[in-house]
Amino acid sequence: MPLKTKGQIEAEISEAIIRFEKEYMGRGPLETKSFIIGDMVLVRLKGVLTQAEHQLAAAKGSNKGRELIKQVRIELLESGKSLLEEAILKITGQTVKSLHTDISTSTGERIILFSLQGQVEYRVQEGAQH
Repeated sequence: MPLKTKGQIEAEISEAIIRFEKEYMGRGPLETKSFIIGDMVLVRLKGVLTQAEHQLAAAKGSNKGRELIKQVRIELLESGKSLLEEAILKITGQTVKSLHTDISTSTGERIILFSLQGQVEYRVQEGAQH
């Protein structure tokens, strides 16, 4: 089977993350973009907060709501971590060494970073600049 381009692999990763967010978290992001950087995959999701989470994050006088959102989102991702790791392995051919995540309660943007056992192999597209 011929190697896929970097863009094709990144698009597949984004689709898998969107599917995970919809099926596991109950709601998909407004926008998702994935980036392969050596032996890492960085995924940026925009618009992941629900209306209720926006209200909780905007509540004045306490950071408790924002911290609660972060805590719940991290726990949910941790409990579904094996599903994400399987998807990344299937798409990239590399085992996930570690997964790191954070979410901004002010912008509704989430970052997921996968550290992989090795570099992702891909085909350089003809005419593509490096």
